[in-house]
Amino acid sequence: MEATYLSAAEAVEYGEFKRTRREAEISVVLHKLTVDASRRETDRFALKTACESARKLSAYGVLVSPVHVGAAKKHLTGSECYIVCLVGGTGESILPVKRLEAKKAISQGAREIRLILCYSALRAANVSYLRREIKKTRRAARKLPLVISLEDHTLGEEDVALGAKLAAEGGADAVCVRGETQLVLRALRASGGKIRVDVSGVENAEQLRALSKAGASLIGTSDPEKIAKELYDRAREESGQVLTVPVSMPVPASAAEENE
Repeated sequence: MEATYLSAAEAVEYGEFKRTRREAEISVVLHKLTVDASRRETDRFALKTACESARKLSAYGVLVSPVHVGAAKKHLTGSECYIVCLVGGTGESILPVKRLEAKKAISQGAREIRLILCYSALRAANVSYLRREIKKTRRAARKLPLVISLEDHTLGEEDVALGAKLAAEGGADAVCVRGETQLVLRALRASGGKIRVDVSGVENAEQLRALSKAGASLIGTSDPEKIAKELYDRAREESGQVLTVPVSMPVPASAAEENE
């Protein structure tokens, strides 16, 4: 078998091709991120920082509580990032309140609704109540994506399976589970693969890769720039090349030195 030799110019061109392809692959991964800014301690500064990170990385969206939808819309004006609104409080709010939250969030600029189910009904397997809750909120969300939150740490695999099954039957577009591989697989099986399965609480690139491999579609994280840096660092180590990171993202010291 004859060996193929590249000229110096061809080698440079091939190296550039590999670099741009790897950057494109990372961009696709970063577009799957949902930046979590829904915590109670999220203040105006934290919200702005989350939105800026989402814009910079071209993330899928930013998850916010109902009180921050309006401000998030201002920060994300001109970007393609979704404002994902988490409605339902602790989950024990009555259905009219959840529907009102969803409608208000949409009027303020939310482009996706994530519903926290009534956990007491879920743990008690109160199927009729849960079906009604999903159905009514589905109507309130209109044509926007509706995601059912199954992220609470008290929910076991059976609870997640029931929630995913009912979500698929009720016309929801997705469920969101904790960032654990077994929960992703269980939700996919229970829903028959009919809806998207997202995850939350992802802390690093390794966890992201494992969950994506398991079938998770969107990845929720409160530290997107850490994950982005880890992805670029690993790509650089594997290729031996300096990749172009998004504007304003910290460049690893080793890469900066090589650029000098």
